[in-house]
Amino acid sequence: MLTINQYVRAESLEQAYELCQKKRNVVLGGMLWLKMQHRNVETAIDLCDLGLDQITETSDSYTIGAMVSLRTLEQHAGLAALTQGAFAEALSHIVGVQFRNTATVGGSLFGRFGFSDVLTLFVVLDAKIELYHHGMLSIAEFCALPRNTRDILVQVHVPKTQKRVVYLSQRNSATDFPVLTCAVALQDGNCQCAIGARPLAAVTFTDETGILQNGITPESAAAFAQNIAQKAEFGKDIRAGVEYRKRVCAVLVRRALLQAKEG
Repeated sequence: MLTINQYVRAESLEQAYELCQKKRNVVLGGMLWLKMQHRNVETAIDLCDLGLDQITETSDSYTIGAMVSLRTLEQHAGLAALTQGAFAEALSHIVGVQFRNTATVGGSLFGRFGFSDVLTLFVVLDAKIELYHHGMLSIAEFCALPRNTRDILVQVHVPKTQKRVVYLSQRNSATDFPVLTCAVALQDGNCQCAIGARPLAAVTFTDETGILQNGITPESAAAFAQNIAQKAEFGKDIRAGVEYRKRVCAVLVRRALLQAKEG
């Protein structure tokens, strides 16, 4: 059971940050994961009045506010064009439309959940996370922060880099948490691959040994995929074991590479 003693609609990021420093205070976000917890919250901090529910475009990037819903992200035409539909593929399997209408980008990212489809995709897009106190961080720097970091996620910045992007995931059943997630981005002959839901948070790999240096073929894609499956660290949970995740990884990476090659 979740008990909230006080509710505050923050009037500024500064106020939200100051309130957030107390251990028993929490930022609500979409409140979808929070409401399933058994805890006593002293002050619930709502960011809904801070204008963070917009996606803005500049000449070289998209800026996504922390309160943007996953459904808005899923349906955004500009981001769809930038990623060849990868956002829709990554988000459309998350529970259902009603859930995605309420779940927020900030809530999906700040917890750095291992099962996060959103985090896996943002990794290969070279996104930057803007925190109120820590400032602008790469995804890797953001994920390396201590779990007890008390800060406010303000925005996500996605550069308009021309990449071929493919997102794939494996689920035991529709709308379930993923067994494994995979995002691949190709740019100027270079490949970046992110593997998430290991069940640990997403990690990224590149073609360090030059397996793809002569181009992507069924054979080189399979070899690269096997290499990633061997290097990645996997764990077990109620959805899958280590060996199954390793096999799924090899399949998803190979498929994603071949799809990215086809554009």
